[in-house]
Amino acid sequence: MIVRRDRGMLAVLIMLDVAFHAGRTSAVSAADIADRAGLARRGIEPLLQTLSRSGLLESIRGPRGGYRLGRPRRDITLDEVMRTAQADDAAAGDDGPSGDLQTGVVEKLWGELDAELAAKMKKITLEDMIRRAEAAGFSRPLAEPITFSI
Repeated sequence: MIVRRDRGMLAVLIMLDVAFHAGRTSAVSAADIADRAGLARRGIEPLLQTLSRSGLLESIRGPRGGYRLGRPRRDITLDEVMRTAQADDAAAGDDGPSGDLQTGVVEKLWGELDAELAAKMKKITLEDMIRRAEAAGFSRPLAEPITFSI
């Protein structure tokens, strides 16, 4: 997880963006997520689909569609997001180096480091990330006002 982190970090950014701008009540479009992240929409769509298939995101179809959290943000950990994002990479196989030193030393060390990092990431939720964003001065968009007509 430490070495191949680009896809995982992008997944964390996407989940934080959805939690920050939509939560569980409204939806944000893939185009808006991509614009805020400075990325191409087509570049994040496979990851959005992966996150949706796992239930971390919910995909909403239609003209006002987009993505929203599949569960409350307090129930989604960074470890789960990272593992979901990297599951496709693991399924594709790894053509990395092999040999006695690789398997006997490097892979064992990386396994230990990965376990320590995963343990810390299991304690951090999207709710915690929202609090960090707010503490850093980011302001969340206001919810649409409720309109009544009689």
